[in-house]
Amino acid sequence: MTIRVLTADDHPVVRTGISATVGNQPDMCIVAEAGDGEQAVARYEEFSPDVVLMDLRMPRLDGVAATRAIIAAHPAARVVALTSYEGDADIYRALDAGACGYLIKDMVGADVVGAVRTAAAGRRVIPPSVASRIAEFTPRIDLTSREVEVLRLTAKGLSNREIARVIGRTDETVKAHLKRIMSKLGVSDRTGAVTLGLQRGIIHLDDD
Repeated sequence: MTIRVLTADDHPVVRTGISATVGNQPDMCIVAEAGDGEQAVARYEEFSPDVVLMDLRMPRLDGVAATRAIIAAHPAARVVALTSYEGDADIYRALDAGACGYLIKDMVGADVVGAVRTAAAGRRVIPPSVASRIAEFTPRIDLTSREVEVLRLTAKGLSNREIARVIGRTDETVKAHLKRIMSKLGVSDRTGAVTLGLQRGIIHLDDD
């Protein structure tokens, strides 16, 4: 039986490359492509693919939100996150949204082909490198949405006073947030918090 695949990525060259790799397999075919999350959701409704290869960072609707929307409407959908981000927070976001697997784009080739077959067979796709990344930061510790916002603004170089102005709180509140962030991440200063936040994918340099 032919495995029908939808690829979703906002970079046409990457999307074309992935589609070519998958489409060249005798037991697979590309039924549709999407350039953003909204298109991915719409294409899924239109074509009902067996497997979706979903980039996490896309315009209009990101891959995590698109995955969540697809799974909410179709609980049996098989979505594999395919992204350049290697942080454990990114991995957890995808899996929490309902993705059945997670691949780094450097793995494109035999790995992505194997991932499609594994996902179509109803199994999870967690390569050893991804599993070790999760294990490296176990137990899992989550920051609140406000703490993530404060950490993101800190990474942009804003002072406590500037952060307080942006979030509409006092300097002391910002200091309290930073103290909790550093405690959760196990670091001693704001530079260490930003460094680890970027490493783990809690925040990204290209975040708005």
